[in-house]
Amino acid sequence: MSLKDNSLSRQLKTQGIILGSFVAIFWVLEFIDQVIFRGRLDVYGIIPHRLIGLRGILFAPFLHGSFGHLIANTVPFVILGWLVMIQETSDFWIVTLVTMIVGGVGVWIFATPGSIHIGSSILIFGYLGFLLARGYFQRNLASIIISVIVGLLYGGLVWGVLPSAPGISWQGHLFGFIGGVITARLIAKEKQYYR
Repeated sequence: MSLKDNSLSRQLKTQGIILGSFVAIFWVLEFIDQVIFRGRLDVYGIIPHRLIGLRGILFAPFLHGSFGHLIANTVPFVILGWLVMIQETSDFWIVTLVTMIVGGVGVWIFATPGSIHIGSSILIFGYLGFLLARGYFQRNLASIIISVIVGLLYGGLVWGVLPSAPGISWQGHLFGFIGGVITARLIAKEKQYYR
């Protein structure tokens, strides 16, 4: 095995551990919430316009309303999360942090008072926004190819930023997406600066 193969293998292992850890946290928390707390952990989500609701910016992406909600979020989280990491694993942490803040604050300011917003879809839409915008901002072949592939596979998700069915946090989707686009711009600027 060459040094390059060994480095790629280590990188893939690290990425797998990161994504696996997130998914494990999602599933363990949902199991505990459903079995022990009977769904009462959801109050740690984002509660718009209430000071206590700001704590949800940190907790909401890790909480889900049901196992069905979690199942629906797990696969796109892993696929899009890994695509965010494909060029640099550190991009995942930056996109995740910025998306949580921008998405969470956007939900807290603009969502309906008294509602509770939970779910990793805020991150999924952040990753989607990042991946779609990265090709435009970075203008390198790898980024453009990933943007096109993501657009073909997941472009239909963009409609999730619009109001749809009750109980779905379109605000989380919208502001998560915006957080991802902002991060794509910030990372592209940083990469241009260090060239």
